[in-house]
Amino acid sequence: MKLSEMQAGTNGTVKRLDGNERFLNRITAIGLTEGAPFQVVKNDKKMPVLVYVRETLLAINRKDCEKMEVAEVKA
Repeated sequence: MKLSEMQAGTNGTVKRLDGNERFLNRITAIGLTEGAPFQVVKNDKKMPVLVYVRETLLAINRKDCEKMEVAEVKA
């Protein structure tokens, strides 16, 4: 599933990142790498998705969320 499809309060891991080199450099520099665990804090329609990853709260725009394949992790 895409990151933008996850519900607030769920945990997940990054499975795959798609996009050009600029996107990949930017997204991995902020800590979202393949295999990275995260928690979706907020996911409101037409707003950036807020995720907590590596002790940092990040706002990721919806266009970038579509380039990120993730898997939900059951607690």
